[in-house]
Amino acid sequence: MEPKIKWVMNSMPKNEDENLPIMSLENVAKARAFHKSFPQYGITPLADLEGMGERLGLGGLFVKDESYRFGLNAFKVLGGSFAMARYIAQQTGRDVSQMTYDYLTSDQLKKDFGQATFFTATDGNHGRGVAWAANKLGQKAVVHMPKGSTKTRFDNIAKEGAEVTIEELNYDDCVRLAAKEADETEHGVIVQDTAWDGYTEIPSWIMQGYGTMAAEAAEQLRQLEVNRPTHVFVQAGVGSLASAVVGFFTNLFPSNPPKFVIMEAGAADCLYKGALAGDGDPRIVGGDLITIMAGLACGEPNTIGWDILRNHATAFLSCPDWVSARGMRMLAVPVKGDPAVTSGESGAVGMGVISTIMSDPDYAELRDALELGRDSKVLMFSTEGDTDPVRYREVVWDGAWKSSDVQE
Repeated sequence: MEPKIKWVMNSMPKNEDENLPIMSLENVAKARAFHKSFPQYGITPLADLEGMGERLGLGGLFVKDESYRFGLNAFKVLGGSFAMARYIAQQTGRDVSQMTYDYLTSDQLKKDFGQATFFTATDGNHGRGVAWAANKLGQKAVVHMPKGSTKTRFDNIAKEGAEVTIEELNYDDCVRLAAKEADETEHGVIVQDTAWDGYTEIPSWIMQGYGTMAAEAAEQLRQLEVNRPTHVFVQAGVGSLASAVVGFFTNLFPSNPPKFVIMEAGAADCLYKGALAGDGDPRIVGGDLITIMAGLACGEPNTIGWDILRNHATAFLSCPDWVSARGMRMLAVPVKGDPAVTSGESGAVGMGVISTIMSDPDYAELRDALELGRDSKVLMFSTEGDTDPVRYREVVWDGAWKSSDVQE
């Protein structure tokens, strides 16, 4: 018996929603202006899977393809780079609008700011983004990876000039290690895409950086004459990306927001467990968090992100690995005429979820609860390409993690 997708509708009590303004349209516009100043900037494609949408019984299916982001094969650099810019702006008494790529790479910056060491923990993409940005901006980076991290992901970070280690620790313990080392280092700064008590400023800037991706997608949908998506499916590790997307679209359509479906790896489903408990308090998942969705293997929620999600998410899903593997295969070989999307393990879970909900009678109740059907215009985010090419081919070519395999 294959493990099922578990789901719960959001019935948590609302609170004063004080974190929603972090993702205001104005804040996201500043992040986007910053990213546009990079010579490497280009808007990533929005794949219109018209044939797939029709086949699944939807009015439209749109996939934001982040495998093209800055040549780094993943969206994460948007957050780390903007957080660095805001940190440098704060330290030099300037506004982030003055933090252009040209200024940040200039000799003047060295005089105004000097050099900092940016510490982070990562399963791959975030650390690579931090290392890349630090390298481009003449800063230093130290990156710690959890046990089980692949050599490919390690090498991709090391080649950006960062100091990288794979630790005998899980992701959340790597975060604690990076924070401790940053504390003990002169000009050391922790750039982590999760917030905790007493550490909220940098994670909120990272979330704003992710807003660039959501803002691009909204604009691209309008060009396709979709004024607003009816449903947004977004995956979550700590919940920074998910809450950034939910926060942006809630601010964009305040009187009529889309339905938001939050998807996690079953091995690290802390948000789902919090929603299931239903009291509004976050929950933590411990242990080794073993899943093919490496980028989602986080057991402790971002406290700011959790706050946005408890107020605005529609449903929370806990997904076995086969869901992501199915999504990877479907995006790689879509309906004839649709563009193919190279989507990695953490990028493709939305495709697996959407196809399962729409085609498997076991999920009819969830389909009805979400009001998914012929009138639905669905947006999802493929947050990474084949960041681990060997694993990607094992899944897409060799059929690893099929639903019939009891590999969970």
